[in-house]
Amino acid sequence: MSENRALIPTLSAANFIIGMGAFVLIGMLTPISEGLGISPARTGWIMTTYALAYAVLSPVLVSLTGKVGRRRLLTFALGIFAAANLLSALAVNEAMLHTARILAAAGAGVLTPVTAAVASGLSNEEERGRVLAAVFFGLTLAQVLGVPLGSWIAYTFGWRAAFAMVFLLALPVVALLWQVVPAGLAFQVVSLRDLGQTLRNGRTMLAVLFTTTFLGGIYVVYTYLAPLLEDTMGYGRDGVTLVLIVFGIGAVGGNILGGWLADRIGPFRTLLFLACMQALIMPTMSLLPLPDLWLFMIGGTWSIFGWSFMAAQQVRIIGMSPQSAPVVLALNAAAIYVGAAIGSAIGSAVISAYGLKALGVAGGLVALCAVVHIAVSEAWNRQGGKAAANSP
Repeated sequence: MSENRALIPTLSAANFIIGMGAFVLIGMLTPISEGLGISPARTGWIMTTYALAYAVLSPVLVSLTGKVGRRRLLTFALGIFAAANLLSALAVNEAMLHTARILAAAGAGVLTPVTAAVASGLSNEEERGRVLAAVFFGLTLAQVLGVPLGSWIAYTFGWRAAFAMVFLLALPVVALLWQVVPAGLAFQVVSLRDLGQTLRNGRTMLAVLFTTTFLGGIYVVYTYLAPLLEDTMGYGRDGVTLVLIVFGIGAVGGNILGGWLADRIGPFRTLLFLACMQALIMPTMSLLPLPDLWLFMIGGTWSIFGWSFMAAQQVRIIGMSPQSAPVVLALNAAAIYVGAAIGSAIGSAVISAYGLKALGVAGGLVALCAVVHIAVSEAWNRQGGKAAANSP
């Protein structure tokens, strides 16, 4: 790691672009819905399209490109993502925007898990949580700067300008990846056969799918945070942007906290604690309107515990299947967007049936499912470990 000090910051910068381009939609549902003449709930399905495309394409593309050099693959993936955001900015109708988001998901679905695999392969086991947290710092920083900035630009200059900004920011990082990532970087070659073996491993897949359950609860609320704040708190552009900034600051703190906890109390205990906290915090969003200070405190705390899970989850699944780390990380990255898709779909259904104020309770109920999920997964994991130890 010390031989190339710029590598981890560069991988983090690439993930910042991915995070911004993926989640900028959260803060501009209203401008897009008004621009395209569709409802906010229907606009949320654009996020669902991205999520589902990522979930399907990420593990397949990572497996198909298993023999491609990491520098070439990372540079190409971010280039595809940049082009997709330009296409999003130029979209003239809903169908074109959905198509552009599928292309963006393809680029992101390769880049994010490959950056994690590279960082994991270059780090010692005792510091892996902190290294992975550093790589994914870019994703959390996108919550602090990228999403609020994109929201402000979308409300001020139009949603097309927000996508164009992502395209322009991506171009120098594409060049940086080519310069910084070593051409001869050793990496673990994977194939579709490895993907098939991992998909048939029920214990590993249950552990990976915890990401879906955990984030599914969060995205029940987070996808529709802007219209929720507009409806209950009377917020406009500046109010929504400020809440997203507070949420983003919490995400940065959570990213640091998650890596620290994973290295000290272990990934399972970290994940169980975080799932319990989500189940307690999210229902408070159904109490809106609240005083501004209370809203900021709740949003920041929710974000801290919500974005602490990534490093711990990656450490846990890598430890369970170290021989197929790239594939497992790709599946975990896909599970992120399955969770986003399911959460967004649940949120849309809840809004249609019960209104925006019911989102917090619904998210809390999904978080309770995450508590059960991680407990069952760990019980199965320990049972499998005992069986392996007792086998002749």
